This record gives sequence, C-alpha cells and structure tokens, in this order.
Amino acid sequence: MKIYLMFFMVLIISLSSVFAQELRCNISISATKIQGANKTMFETMQSDLYEFMNNRKWTDNKFAMDERINCNIFINLDQQISSDEFSGSIQVQLRRPVFGSSYETILLNIKDNDFRAKYVEYQTLEFNETSNKDNLTNILAYYAYIVLGMDYDSFAPEGGTEFFQKAQTIVNNSQNAVEKGWKAFESERNRYWLVENILNKSYAGFRSCTYQYSRQGLDVMAEKPDEGRAVIAESLKSIQKVFHSRPSLYILQVFFDAKSDELVNIFSKSFSDEQNRVSVILNEVDPSNGTKYAKILKPTTP
Repeated sequence: MKIYLMFFMVLIISLSSVFAQELRCNISISATKIQGANKTMFETMQSDLYEFMNNRKWTDNKFAMDERINCNIFINLDQQISSDEFSGSIQVQLRRPVFGSSYETILLNIKDNDFRAKYVEYQTLEFNETSNKDNLTNILAYYAYIVLGMDYDSFAPEGGTEFFQKAQTIVNNSQNAVEKGWKAFESERNRYWLVENILNKSYAGFRSCTYQYSRQGLDVMAEKPDEGRAVIAESLKSIQKVFHSRPSLYILQVFFDAKSDELVNIFSKSFSDEQNRVSVILNEVDPSNGTKYAKILKPTTP
C-alpha cells in the first residue's frame, strides 16, 4: 500500500512538472509616487497578482512548462484614493519565441492609463466572468485574454478569437463600472476600443498581419531570411489597408508600438527595392516614427 501511494505521489508530481498553466507572467508594482506608502502591502499585492495570473487556468488546453506564454505586467501606482483604492497605469508586454532562434519578438506593448482598483491585503482575489464585481481582477483577466488572443493569432489565422471574445465579455459586463477604461465614449484608445478593433471584421487585416508576420515571416527567417522578410513586407500591406479604412484606429498604434524597432532591424538588412517599398508603406501608415524608419534606407555612396 505504501509503495502504491509513493508511486501515485511521484506520478502527480511528474504530471504537474510536465503540464503547466498558460502564462509565465512577471508582475512588477511601483508605488514610489505615493508618500508614506506601505511597502509591505505592495509587496503582498505583487505576490497576489502574480499568483492570480500564473496559477489560474485560462484555457482548456494543456501547456508544457517550456510552452508557457511570456508576458510582463508593470503597474505604476501614482495615487492612493482611499485606504484600499489606488490609481495609476498598467503596462502589458507580450513576447513570443521565434522558431529556430533564441530571439523573442514583441507582439504587444501597451500602456493603459485608466488603472484604478481596490486591493485589500490578504483578501483572496476573485474573478467572476459574468459580473464586474472587482475592477482589479477584471483588468487582469481582460489583459490575460488579450495576451492569449494575440499569441494564438500568431500561430494560426484568427486562432485567438475565443479569447478576444472573452475579453469583450468582460468589457460588456463592465459598462456600469464607475472606473474608466471600459466605455466607448471615454476615449478612442482604451480597453473597449482595443478589443472592438481586434474583433471588427472591417479591420481583419490587423489579425491576418499578425499571423503572416509571425508564423510565415519571422518563423522561417532562421533558414530562409529572404523569404521570411518578403512575407513580412507583404503582411504590411494588410496594415496599410486597415489604415486606409480608418487612419486613427487604436490597433494601428498598438501594432507599431510593438513592431517599429523590429521592422527597422529586419529591413535594414534587406535589398534596396524592398527597403524602398517598405519605407513608403511605413512612412504613410506610421509617420510619427518616420525618423526611425529612415534608418532602413542604406546611405547612398557619392
């Protein structure tokens, strides 16, 4: 009997090491702007948020330890509204490994300035998918689903739809929330518009670009750099079509906040015709980074 129990325990431990939750999410909280802040409480908050993001089961899929999705969340608290309520910003970054290399590409690098939430030390964090009971866990769950959706989209055409839909459900359930960030009329660049833009069929080029760029472009560059780069150049035409339909879309900013530096690195190594074609597109759809994109063009010799 003892041998059987020992075998069973070893089996459970082995399975837990093989299969893991979906996210490997690093959490960082800064409250340096809040005078007299309880440092211990913010350390506890950071630990609780880490547990919430990494130990919760977000999908029905099984992930091996080395398949977990790498993301970072940085919360900067700049105001203490009451003893247990805080406001500030939350920044979310998602990285994806590139096949055949040690390189990780940034899929998402977004800053949300509408972070406002209550936190009570040692109180269990609860998330309810059918209500807006707790704004803190609603925001975290929303971005967990955005991260999952973006990652899945990069491996299969519109592969992340179910997760974006779950993020949209959180938005819909939060329409009566007093906190900002959930409603269409509050801003053109908030949580409402992020997921609306992503799921809107009129802007499907954003998602098709995510797949082409990542799976058919970056993932083949280790073995076929010219072919992979050509696919990435072609994928930018999808972003250009989205721009032509509505130049002020939030997802365009989201795309270039994540990709502008990488695009410079990729096409600085290209041939002149491709560099010129890509530069024309980038300067049209993302003129604010024009100085950066000028580095793509190789200097001409006199």
